[in-house]
Amino acid sequence: MTVADDVRLEGELVLLRPRVDEDLELFARWHGNPDVRHWLHMSEMPEQTLEIERQRWQIARNDPTRISFVIETLAGEPIGNIVLIGVDAAHRRAELGIAIGEKGDWGRGYGTDAIRVILRFAFEVLKLRRIELITDADNERGIRAYEKCGFVCEGVLRAKRLRYGKPLDMLIMAVLSED
Repeated sequence: MTVADDVRLEGELVLLRPRVDEDLELFARWHGNPDVRHWLHMSEMPEQTLEIERQRWQIARNDPTRISFVIETLAGEPIGNIVLIGVDAAHRRAELGIAIGEKGDWGRGYGTDAIRVILRFAFEVLKLRRIELITDADNERGIRAYEKCGFVCEGVLRAKRLRYGKPLDMLIMAVLSED
């Protein structure tokens, strides 16, 4: 049991609830969508199936340094996920991951609101001091959302990953609790 197993966090547009086993089919559908996978550092991975998602979830839920939430609209519709990865209490830092899996909900402010909510949780409840993320350098929509939430670009990671077999630069961004 982690600190977030029974936590529900509400923002202006979204509710974050813990991810559960029953979400597997939803995640498999999201991760199976090529448009969603394009931005998730998953373009070089095999097509996502329910079994692959089950294996990934088994590893993730047994990781005590990972806190996973499903993003829902205030009406209760699941639209994506947000996660703190590598939560390090000693150094008071973690990495952020987010995906809006429902393509029809892109650009509606849900991601920005979810980030604000999880940052409040990370800084006020977990007492972390730094949250960082790595994003594709051409992820304009995501970068705008991160900047709205206080993230600052700290550098370029040249040819960090492959997307469809071609090298792609990535940005490392971070926000500090005092920001």
